[in-house]
Formats: sequence, structure tokens, C-alpha cells
Amino acid sequence: MSLMWKLLATVLLLSSTAYAQNTSDTIEDFLEDQFMGNSRIKNVDVHVESVVPLKEVKGWNGYIVDVKAVLKKKPKDVIDQKMIWFSNGTVITKDLVDLESGKNLREEIKPKFKDEYYRDENLIYGNKDAKHKIVIFSDPLCPFCKGFVPGALQNLKKEPNKFAVYYYHFPLLRLHPASATLVKAAAAAEQKGAKDVVLTLYTVKINPREMDPQKILDAFNKVEGTHLTLEDINTEAVKKQTENDLKVARDLMVAGTPTVYLDGQIDPTKKKYLKVK
Repeated sequence: MSLMWKLLATVLLLSSTAYAQNTSDTIEDFLEDQFMGNSRIKNVDVHVESVVPLKEVKGWNGYIVDVKAVLKKKPKDVIDQKMIWFSNGTVITKDLVDLESGKNLREEIKPKFKDEYYRDENLIYGNKDAKHKIVIFSDPLCPFCKGFVPGALQNLKKEPNKFAVYYYHFPLLRLHPASATLVKAAAAAEQKGAKDVVLTLYTVKINPREMDPQKILDAFNKVEGTHLTLEDINTEAVKKQTENDLKVARDLMVAGTPTVYLDGQIDPTKKKYLKVK
């Protein structure tokens, strides 16, 4: 559960809450009132970014909401997070599940991958003008990523005119703090012209909870055949690239790894690329 959900859960029953009218302004005011009921919050701003009518449920809309909050104990830090809510004008809830398919309708509301997110620095394989674009958000120390990403990349790199492969670093720092150093090292190595950095990244042997940057970097250099220093991985260029990756992930509401998009649409199966002719 994200921090924003935790902060809201203390003052709001999320299953279904009665409320009048179904307008963006009303929902913004309602959520701000609920957040401000938490004694930990100094101030909060809620903005509805988009409204999506639900095909599956007549009279209901999905709302993508951007929440910016400041905690009293950390007034210099701004929590900035997107959330999805559903409302029919009478109730508001964070989840709607199709009883027949079992599908959570949140997946129907999540933002689509925009053309502006396809950046040259994230293209690791293929021709950017290839017929299909596949996007991977991943943490190199995530066990699920290790079981999927290396094999997928090996397959995708064989068809450069068919697939343009874009990779975005999304380290899960609460679970794998060592990933913070690894992704910076990967970005630095790529900026220096190293090849197959991401593919090799998944073979680095390091404790995911390791906190010593030098020890992590040594493990990276050993596998990648690089000679990066701590200074190399903390440049403004590296910082910009890794922060841009996280911003794209935030804009798309990426919550876990690996997350895969094929031609702009999220692929929950992560295997649709295998069926592309």
C-alpha cells in the first residue's frame, strides 16, 4: 500500500462512500477534505486529470486524480502521486471488479503510453521506426523480472526491424535498496557507450538489501567489464536519466515490475509480443 493510500485509509472507508453529485470539482473537494482529516498532513492539493466513462458499468466514470501532499514532519518533501477513483454521482470507491471476468476496472482507466515517452536514451534494441514498440519497466533485482526480462530481451533483439525495445529503470527501493546504485551504474555505462548493459545487469550478484554503493558498484563493474567510479554514476546526466524514467513510471501509474506495454497499451500477460506476426 502506498503512503497516500495509508494516509487516506485512516479517515475514509474506501469500499463505498456516499456523496452527492459526480463532478470533478466535487470529487476534488471531497478527497481534499478526507485527506486533511489526517493529522499527519499539513496541506494537500487534489486535481482530477481525466475522466473516463466506463463501458462495463453504465453511469459510472473512472477518475485519474493527481494528489500532492505535504506532511507536517517533512514540510520540505512533497508527496506527488496519481490515484484512480470511481464514482456514479452517489458513491465513490477505489475499486470496481467485473464479477464475470474478475477483471479490476482500474486497468481500463490507467493512462496510455504517449509518444513523447519514447525517448532515444531508453531505446536499447531495434529500430525506432520498427513496426511495433515494446516497453519494459523493471527492477534488476526483482525475482519476477529476472525470470522474464532477460529471456524477453534475447528474443526481441533478434528482430530489430519488427520491435523497437524501450527500457525504463523502475527500482523498488523499499524491497531492493541496492537497485538504486545498480540503475545509476547502468545509465552511466550506457552513456559511455557500453552495449547490452541492461541484459547483463540481471546477472549481477549482490544482496538486494546491500547499502554500500562501492560494494554494489564493484559487483556491477565485474559483470559488465566496466571501470565506473562513484563519481561516474552520480553525474547530472545520470541523475536526469534515472529521474526521467521514474517520472514516466509515475505518469503511467506503474506500480510493480515487470510492467510491459506493447504499442502503447499495457500488456498484463507480458507475452503478447510472442503473438505479433
